[in-house]
Amino acid sequence: MLHRAAYADLGLDWRYDAVEVDEGGLAGFLDRVGPEWIGLSLTMPLKRTVLPLLDDCSALVTLVGAANTVVLGPDGRVGHNTDVAGIVTALRGSGAPVGDAVVLGAGATAASAVAALAELGTRSVLVHARRPGSAAPLRALAEAIGIDLAVAGWPDRMPDRGAAPIVISTVPSGASLGLAAGVPKQPGWLLDVAYDPWPGELVLAWRAGGGVAVSGDEMLLHQAVGQVALWAGRTPDVAVMRAALHAELARRTGANPV
Repeated sequence: MLHRAAYADLGLDWRYDAVEVDEGGLAGFLDRVGPEWIGLSLTMPLKRTVLPLLDDCSALVTLVGAANTVVLGPDGRVGHNTDVAGIVTALRGSGAPVGDAVVLGAGATAASAVAALAELGTRSVLVHARRPGSAAPLRALAEAIGIDLAVAGWPDRMPDRGAAPIVISTVPSGASLGLAAGVPKQPGWLLDVAYDPWPGELVLAWRAGGGVAVSGDEMLLHQAVGQVALWAGRTPDVAVMRAALHAELARRTGANPV
């Protein structure tokens, strides 16, 4: 509904549908895509699986090691990353401060989060991962962009705003359930990229403690704005897309994602 609203507002007779493709089936799916296709959105784990299947990619994709967008055209399959801009815009819009940060998770979205934090001025990031050994790509990224990155196991509780003003959770809602009881007395800013269901237990506990919790739908919105701009060559109306997104999430969850 988010993309369809943008296309309608731009006067484009385009379709946007969900297609279930696993890692093993991605190459075959791309080979079957015809010239009528404009592009693709990719969710995990395909953001990394697609990389060797691309003809070209943006410098940001090379840096982050993840592409959530593919532009299909005369140049073949060209990968882009709009997740970084989505995170930056979501945090800036909430008034998040510049400071040390904590990232939950070590996947492709976590890599985008580290790059986004660097753009916002953060210089020190602590990554919590259930499998710390999986964070090697994040270490390489941090070294390339001048971030002081440390990796630790899964935490029992979250830091207060004095230790880390910003926390970004890049894991599904269920993976962060146990942290709701470990919210500090003075929480800072939390961006939870999970938006369905919303709000989750961690977000509710965070807000109850006086912290600012930014909805994952804001990241979803702004990464989609970037995708539409890449495919259409025009910037869509953000207000139109936000209204469509909130209406759809309210229909699914019965809650207002704010």
